[in-house]
Amino acid sequence: MRAPTGRRRAIAKALTTLLPLAPYADMERIRADAGSVHMKTLPPTIAVWLATIAHIRHVHTDYEKLLAEGYDRDSARFFVIEQTNIMLTRWRATRLLDADDEEE
Repeated sequence: MRAPTGRRRAIAKALTTLLPLAPYADMERIRADAGSVHMKTLPPTIAVWLATIAHIRHVHTDYEKLLAEGYDRDSARFFVIEQTNIMLTRWRATRLLDADDEEE
């Protein structure tokens, strides 16, 4: 199910504000995830942030490899914070991931 038009616009604005230099393919996947049903109760900025972190973690870091090696989610997340922040920095993100951030 797609998000209502106003929400889609708010997500698009939050996405371009947060990630001004992210590649189009990444932006489209993050936009879709932020607009998904399980994110609909969250403010657009938070939905975009969580979708961004999840996307980077799963696509651009060793997170999946760490899980496959037997690390638990929290440990794997901890070990990919630096990789995540490197990607956020490349995309000129207005925010970086902090080890103390509460997510999902």
